[in-house]
Amino acid sequence: MATLEWRSPANEMAVQQFESAAQKLNLDPNVAARLKRPDRALIVSVPTRVDDGGVHVFTGYRVQHNDVLGPFKGGIRYHPDVNLGEVSALAMWMTWKCSLVGLPLGGAKGGIACDPAELSRNELQGMTRRYTAEILNFIGPEVDVPAPDMGTNEQIMAWIMDTYSQHKGFAVPGVVTGKPVAVGGTLGRREATGRGVVYTIIEAAKHLGIDLAKCSAAIQGFGNVGSVTAKELAGLGVKVLAVSDRSSAVTNGKGLPIDELIQFKEKNPRLDKFPKGEKFPGDQLLELKCDILVPAAGEMQITRENAGRLKCRIVAEGANGPTTPEADEILRDKEVFVIPDILANAGGVVVSYFEWVQDLQNFFWTEDEVNKKLREILTRAFQEVLRTSQKEKVDMRLAALMLGVSRVARAMLWRGLYA
Repeated sequence: MATLEWRSPANEMAVQQFESAAQKLNLDPNVAARLKRPDRALIVSVPTRVDDGGVHVFTGYRVQHNDVLGPFKGGIRYHPDVNLGEVSALAMWMTWKCSLVGLPLGGAKGGIACDPAELSRNELQGMTRRYTAEILNFIGPEVDVPAPDMGTNEQIMAWIMDTYSQHKGFAVPGVVTGKPVAVGGTLGRREATGRGVVYTIIEAAKHLGIDLAKCSAAIQGFGNVGSVTAKELAGLGVKVLAVSDRSSAVTNGKGLPIDELIQFKEKNPRLDKFPKGEKFPGDQLLELKCDILVPAAGEMQITRENAGRLKCRIVAEGANGPTTPEADEILRDKEVFVIPDILANAGGVVVSYFEWVQDLQNFFWTEDEVNKKLREILTRAFQEVLRTSQKEKVDMRLAALMLGVSRVARAMLWRGLYA
């Protein structure tokens, strides 16, 4: 991008991916110029009273990329590395993700630069409520609907919903998704992203003629997405050889007992203390020999430096932007089947959409209904991407981007430019 304020490695990567799709689509250059940067970006100070009696001023962001298809939608991330460029990249990816799976929503993202693990419950609540107050005029059920992301959860969504509702004077459950069921959340939302990753893996295995019951997997990141993915894969008979978190990785050649591991993780912040696995450095997990690799941590984990050492058949991107464009080329040459992030991890936003619809209608579905509709949408999207990949002779990432970008561009041309 020409302007320095958006610059970050993640944002440059997102723009590079977009430009590849735009070139392949022969996209109208005026539309392309508009889509390279977000509609608007907000940077806010978040003064928070901390437990020692002082006040710490955090920096918060909300970036709204494009709403041509419907209200903005996207998570809120609490992480030390949150910055404007990263949030802008994530907002752009959300636009393509919503478009790809056919949701009437646009892309947004938000976050606060902080380490939630170092904050007490009181500090987290105070910071969250003040951040909500600062972005209050930019969000709402018909405007922009946040959701959980890395470092946030259903409790934080409940605080956002309550703060927004207190200002409005009445309950507004549709302002966020990923809430507890008790305050308007939907059944199946917490598991949706990981479950969706597995639905796309099932489709990939069918396409490749692979028997999942004879497969092994390694999962980078054991938060919400990674742990649910591990549990669902294990339920299909996949041997989960290794998982990792910020502390390290653990492996077991016979397969990790995932249910025990999840229970252990709920009580212990560090995986490396798990007694039924062997500890090894987390940065080696990606290079472990396995059939299915699930990067479910941060961005840019698979790079030109390590892509050549991957020993897997399928990469299913549970995280956003885990693979750089240079690594994509290497994986393509190695004939590794990559299920791109905007397809693989779209389950979260699909069920967030279901939650938003249920809140607007005050009519709630069963978990079976949620899961059935989720699987239908992701299976259809996977097959559309696969057909485009084969027809256009491009990899799955470019095929997914082409579908997502083309639908947004078509809507923009119909709506025109208000100037």
